[in-house]
Amino acid sequence: MRSISRRSLFGACLGCGLGHSGFQATPVQAQGQPWSPPAAAQRCPSRWGANDRRGSMNLLTPQRMRDAAALIREGRKIEIGHVLGMDIPFFGTRRFDVHLKRTFMNPEANTRGSNEEVIISEIGQVGTQLDGFPHQTIGNETYNCVDIPSISSRNGFTQMGIETIGTIVARGVLIDIAGLRGVETLPIDHEITPEEIQAALNRQRVELREGDAMILNTGWGRLWGRDNAQYVRGCPGIGVAAAEWLIARNPLLLGADNWPVEVAPSRTMPNASLPVHQIALVVNGVHLLENMNLAELVAAGRSEFCFIMQPLRMRGFTGSTVAPSAMF
Repeated sequence: MRSISRRSLFGACLGCGLGHSGFQATPVQAQGQPWSPPAAAQRCPSRWGANDRRGSMNLLTPQRMRDAAALIREGRKIEIGHVLGMDIPFFGTRRFDVHLKRTFMNPEANTRGSNEEVIISEIGQVGTQLDGFPHQTIGNETYNCVDIPSISSRNGFTQMGIETIGTIVARGVLIDIAGLRGVETLPIDHEITPEEIQAALNRQRVELREGDAMILNTGWGRLWGRDNAQYVRGCPGIGVAAAEWLIARNPLLLGADNWPVEVAPSRTMPNASLPVHQIALVVNGVHLLENMNLAELVAAGRSEFCFIMQPLRMRGFTGSTVAPSAMF
């Protein structure tokens, strides 16, 4: 495991005055320093070596999967992904168009009819979705300084496609920041800090462990399908300091009920475009799980559960729409 100093590549973001009840501003907020990505020599090779392509998925060990499965005691399942449909929020040119295809009636005596559908979509980046490493870059380099043009083809990426991840079974931890603040939904410009995360964990009497699926509830997901324009206009989420704080605890993945996991736009890094995407995916090799549906899990009061998810096995894709579940 790297030291924190190796991972803290984005300024003095962790010097936040941990434990301060007023959740004071980070040094970056106070000083207004511009954000810039770390140089290749600072971020590569990764902690798993220069040839690694799995990043945090290296933490998905047989023992951790057995420990996660042991959390299923009641036999209860909560779906924590949204239903895909044409009425969900979209960004830019992303789409999910469904066309029913009434095919044919077979001529045999049993009159077996058949129906299908045609979908026009960016299936890797719609709905509840898992981001793969090639989805984001620093310049032309993705995770572990892999040159994007060298792994690009007309039909997808030749390395680190979403099909390489496989089934995920892990301990999941819900970090309820909205609950900590006593609201259903955080304000659109709320940037979650390390102090808030620790306070929420203390309130919920749960701890983070290496290899966890660390999931944050902002309440923003309540707008999904109800006010799509507001949902995509911006969102509360983790800031740079909170991202580095969580990543220092070696998550399997980071997830949230908003569209980028991080606050958008960034408050501490106003001149940067989604810096947490680069910190997580490119610098540290940690996948991001976006647009989660956490309302039922929050209502159930479950902070710890068995997290199960299978990305679609789409060769060379940058991500996958997914249907994760919490079981306990």
